[in-house]
Amino acid sequence: MMAIALAAVTVLATTLGGYVALRSRDRFHLVLGLAAGLLLGLVAFDLLPEIFANATLKIGKLPAVTIGFVAGFLALHFFEQFAGSHEPAESDYDHDHVHHGNIAGALGAVAMAGHVFLDGVALGLAFQVSTAFGFAVFLALLVHAFSDGLNTVAMLVKGDAWSSRAKLLLIVDAVARIGGATIGTSIAISMPWLAIYLSIFAGFIIYIATSHILPEAHSRHPSKMTMVATLVGVLTMWVVVNSL
Repeated sequence: MMAIALAAVTVLATTLGGYVALRSRDRFHLVLGLAAGLLLGLVAFDLLPEIFANATLKIGKLPAVTIGFVAGFLALHFFEQFAGSHEPAESDYDHDHVHHGNIAGALGAVAMAGHVFLDGVALGLAFQVSTAFGFAVFLALLVHAFSDGLNTVAMLVKGDAWSSRAKLLLIVDAVARIGGATIGTSIAISMPWLAIYLSIFAGFIIYIATSHILPEAHSRHPSKMTMVATLVGVLTMWVVVNSL
């Protein structure tokens, strides 16, 4: 039940991200830089050590979780290339490149909802490892949810697809984590296989941080302050994890 309740909290973060995308186009690059740093620090200092602690399965001579990590990164990358989702919020692409009509905007939001659902599954499974690990995954999802809300709204507005139907897609994107968390909480999975799934999730998070959030943060504001914000995010997670 804890995972489901926390998944519901991420809906607020998604909504906040959407609100920021609609109301502010000038200063949230610093927030994005900080968010990317928080995600990188959380994966490196908390998620990966816990994953490797439960990594007993091997593929060849390598821990299976290392393959899972790379597979998660590449799977999301390839999926987005085919689906056309997660267009950078502050991209300088011209209108013809971004605008593929209402179908493209809707497809992007639906594609995002699919991987958001998998995020929810990861949250439910993480609480099967431990409460502390569950909260670590929750923090990652909280930052990710903010970015998702920002990206979804910015993508739909830039593609001239902002309508009542598009707003409904944003809601679906937000609540998909609740369904995923419900499933993740209810299924039983052995610890070695659980570690593999969570390594795939970690690959998702690193991909999002490096391929979306950081490029968006620097697309129109390539400033030293953005890099400082990213470094602050990483150091903050290092301090938090070491204090637990």
